[in-house]
Amino acid sequence: MWLQYFRQLYSLDTLDTRFVVPATAPPKEALEEARLDSERTLPVQNGQSKNRKPLDNIQPSRWGTLEFSSYVLIIGVCVSLMVKSVYDVSQESHPNYSKFAHELSDGWIPGRKVDDSDAQYSGFRKNIPYLFIVVLLHPIIRKAYDFFWGAHMYTQVRPSTGPSQLTMGLTATAAADARLNQRISFDVPFSVVFLAALHGFSTFKIVAILYLNYSIAKRLPRKYVPAATWGFNVGILFANEMCRGYSYASILSVFLPASPVSEKRQPATNLGSTLDSYGGLIPRWEVLFNFTVLRLISFNMDYYWSVNSRAGSPIEKKQLDPSNLSERDRVTIPAKAEDFCFRNYFAYTMYSPLYLAGPIVTFNDYMSQLRYRPHSITTKRTTLYAIRFVVVVLTMEVMIHFLYMVAIFKVRPDWTQYTPAQLSILGFFNLKHIWLKLLIPWRFFRLWALLDGIDPPENMVRCMSNNYSVMQFWRGWHKSFNKWNLRYLYIPLGGSVLPGIWGKVRAIFSYLVVFTFIAIWHDIQLRLLMWGWLITLFVLPEIFASMLFPARKWRDSPNAYRFICGVGAVGEVLMLMVANLVGFALGLDGLNDLMKGIMGSYSGLAFLAVACGALFVGVQIMFEIREEEKRNGINMKC
Repeated sequence: MWLQYFRQLYSLDTLDTRFVVPATAPPKEALEEARLDSERTLPVQNGQSKNRKPLDNIQPSRWGTLEFSSYVLIIGVCVSLMVKSVYDVSQESHPNYSKFAHELSDGWIPGRKVDDSDAQYSGFRKNIPYLFIVVLLHPIIRKAYDFFWGAHMYTQVRPSTGPSQLTMGLTATAAADARLNQRISFDVPFSVVFLAALHGFSTFKIVAILYLNYSIAKRLPRKYVPAATWGFNVGILFANEMCRGYSYASILSVFLPASPVSEKRQPATNLGSTLDSYGGLIPRWEVLFNFTVLRLISFNMDYYWSVNSRAGSPIEKKQLDPSNLSERDRVTIPAKAEDFCFRNYFAYTMYSPLYLAGPIVTFNDYMSQLRYRPHSITTKRTTLYAIRFVVVVLTMEVMIHFLYMVAIFKVRPDWTQYTPAQLSILGFFNLKHIWLKLLIPWRFFRLWALLDGIDPPENMVRCMSNNYSVMQFWRGWHKSFNKWNLRYLYIPLGGSVLPGIWGKVRAIFSYLVVFTFIAIWHDIQLRLLMWGWLITLFVLPEIFASMLFPARKWRDSPNAYRFICGVGAVGEVLMLMVANLVGFALGLDGLNDLMKGIMGSYSGLAFLAVACGALFVGVQIMFEIREEEKRNGINMKC
């Protein structure tokens, strides 16, 4: 019983139904079929499922073989030694402890300090209790609002078949429109209050940017909308960084004289200084505005593309059930012409559960989910997702109470006090901290949206240690952003639709543009640009290897092909670690110091060889995990 519950808790279906339901399948039937499959004692054989395409070249399970039993044993020993290595250098007895001790604070685990030195996660961690209060109050207030306005009279209406199909269809459409208006009428005032609490008077700056972007979509000649939209929003990213949120004091100093300097030589002030002093709970609104920029572009481009389909409704042409659209249809089928109004635009871009950190939902998808509650949202699934979130938070808490790699890298002590193995594992666990500190906020805000009846994509598909491919890693890391880049940037640039070598060249160019934008979007810093270009560079070996060793030529030698791919994957894992350490942790100088410590001795080179062997074992486990998914009819492509 407990094993069954554990498997259900950590199933892909619990994490996000998009992983088990094909993007083109109607979710209601596919989810019911997935539920029936999960209740069977045997998995779906060879991927044979009504809503799933049969999967080719599925290998028999290797979990019970001597080879993989030894792999599991090796992994267990290696992980234990890795944790012990970082724990040892985090002890008070270590020579460098005094150099990073000031970065530690009192923890809630008895006898342990906590490494809360990462500013990004520390801010979220301190506000978790207040955010939980908001998450609990928000659905309660909405339910009270809906009850007061009698929303229950239309929310249960669905299209049906039978003699009165047309009449019921019209009634269901009217009910869906009423549901959308009901939700929007709550979301807009709640978002205004939420913004005012977060940013104070800076809310007016945000609304001004929203209005300018909306004007681009609505007032410019259609052919100029894409270029103007991208130019304006990329310009906003730079302007926000350079002007640091456009203080009212600086703006009004052009028009209003400053008050005279006091005898105590305090700086001159004007009305703008007073407005700046009421900046809300998060005065630096521009730091979090990057996610809003993605929604601004989504609205403009969805509106731009919708103009071409005004002649007829794709839903009517394809005879689709609007309450049971596939994910792809929700994203690609344009919203109604009247949906593209400022009220809906404001509600979408400022939607409270997803405002601070996403995940990203496109405008079309958001409008569809407002009309019809997604079939993927159930009480049981949301409860299991909430339990997984709590487990992840506790995992992070235990890690930062016992492993102090973030503080160590922050002060950059004498690296000669560490062995090459300790330096390498410190870098690895630093990446683990980065992964968790992003995972936790994203899951928290997605949980909030699920409780509110909106199902955004899950951002983190796999554990950080379950990735061996640069391309697949970026499909699964910040997945909603990856989908956004595909729809609004990669595919419009041409993607990789051309065959042959020129198609590969076009794809590489598209990768370069996409990852340059991703780096600028994250933060306008040289180390992040270097990260984006490194990722593009590290994609090249994978592309060339796939050309030199095509899978179709190795179907008769699956084990040989698996070992060849394992060798290449070890190099990919090392490159991924290097790129992410440069972009999100150490920068080039810090990485240089770290590499000197690892590679500067024979013992370091010996450890690197052993580490590559351990990575090879880990990669084989990753391959088998994906084969197991294929045996259950699931191909996540990441």
